[in-house]
Amino acid sequence: MNIQMRKYLKYGFILATLVVVMLIAIFWSMNYSLAPQPLMDRRPRYPPPGDIELYYMMKTVISTVNITLLSFLLATYIDIYRRVKSSFTVGLMIFCIVLLLYAFSANPIVHMLFGFRASLLGPFAMLSDLFACVALTVLLILTLKY
Repeated sequence: MNIQMRKYLKYGFILATLVVVMLIAIFWSMNYSLAPQPLMDRRPRYPPPGDIELYYMMKTVISTVNITLLSFLLATYIDIYRRVKSSFTVGLMIFCIVLLLYAFSANPIVHMLFGFRASLLGPFAMLSDLFACVALTVLLILTLKY
């Protein structure tokens, strides 16, 4: 098998894994309430409860995708370190591990497992994870390119 074909297989595997992880996270977050429980009062609440659940569902999906991207990056950097033995690669591995810990701690699934509920942050609850996801995607593309 030539090198170009292996590269496309690797890209296909990563993309397929991301799609499966996203679907699992969507299914899981739709079946379990991650949003805060409503208070029983007659005042109108802003944003509406459905929006809050959507924000936290998206945060769950994005955080789970970030964990998957970081796992691929860490595996790639470990492979590069085995071949090159560079201290820069060790720094990248530490960077990935720290971001992986952040992604785990930011995931609403982990919050729920420890008995905590989300706070009312609205769309700001997922923005930091969305920016991290974009940065990790760019980093993964650049890492796999060279």
